[in-house]
Amino acid sequence: QVQLVESGGGLVQAGASLRLSCAASAASGRTFSLLNMGWFRQVPGKEREYVAAIAWSGDSTYYADSVKGRFTISRDNAKNMLYLRLDSLKPEDTAVYSCAAGRTPVLTSQRYDYWGQGTQVTVSS
Repeated sequence: QVQLVESGGGLVQAGASLRLSCAASAASGRTFSLLNMGWFRQVPGKEREYVAAIAWSGDSTYYADSVKGRFTISRDNAKNMLYLRLDSLKPEDTAVYSCAAGRTPVLTSQRYDYWGQGTQVTVSS
């Protein structure tokens, strides 16, 4: 079992930056470093959408076209932490951002085993 807790959201103006964090805890301390991880976002009334993903080793990263070049995903396996740097934020980036972890072979899908509760990001124009 893995628990995920996001933090770092907030209200910012367009063009600003934020860094989201996702803290993972597990019964086995080694579990986190073996899991692929992703960030997703959801707006009320809309389906959850994929934002970014990173392989368990950190060697491979993937981004949705809508955030490519503005967002950066990273992880620190020694600290059991996942991050998402959000730069050049736009009002359309407003959403609840959630992190996810799992052994899914398709990192850009939503077939992750564990999900956090999410952190709100609001971008004003």
